[in-house]
Amino acid sequence: MNTPQVDPDVELVERVKRGDQKAFEMLVLKYQRRIERLIGRIVRDSDLVFDLVQETFIRAYRALPQFRGDSAFYTWLYRIAVNTAKKAAIELRRDPVVSEAALAGDDDDEETSWRSREPSDMATPEALLASKEIAATVNAAIDALSEDLRQAITLREIEGLSYEEIAEVMGCPIGTVRSRIFRAREAIAARLRPLLDTREGERW
Repeated sequence: MNTPQVDPDVELVERVKRGDQKAFEMLVLKYQRRIERLIGRIVRDSDLVFDLVQETFIRAYRALPQFRGDSAFYTWLYRIAVNTAKKAAIELRRDPVVSEAALAGDDDDEETSWRSREPSDMATPEALLASKEIAATVNAAIDALSEDLRQAITLREIEGLSYEEIAEVMGCPIGTVRSRIFRAREAIAARLRPLLDTREGERW
């Protein structure tokens, strides 16, 4: 018999509803980096990300009294973040003013599972170069995806959400989520294949 999963944030959410400001600050600390990563994948302008993260948490705080716990708090929060970022992305397309940070692709502090990890002391310069090249190719492939595919693959591979949770966040059927993730993985693999084929033929 499966024990139903308990949302670890329930207690904090209830405390916020009772007016406990510290409890909301704890939720912000817990999810701020994740929301930054998620929004940063939708809106490729690092100057805007901070403002959109703030807007997400403000909207969440105001809406929290209506949160009934039908879903986990973090999927509810992610949905608010996605909607906030999508709205900003649409407005950016209407008024295409691109900041210097966006032009420079300034995302050095982004922590994603796609990025190469810190090299060990044993890593050779050649291996390090290959690792960085692969990471750059993967990131370029993700950036080139359509908005829906990029959101789906980010929520799955970077944030680790289940298909059911992604469907809830994105407001679409699970079948659509599976299709988007499959197409995203295929597009990334197509970008990586020539690079990996070349590497396999080389001797370090």
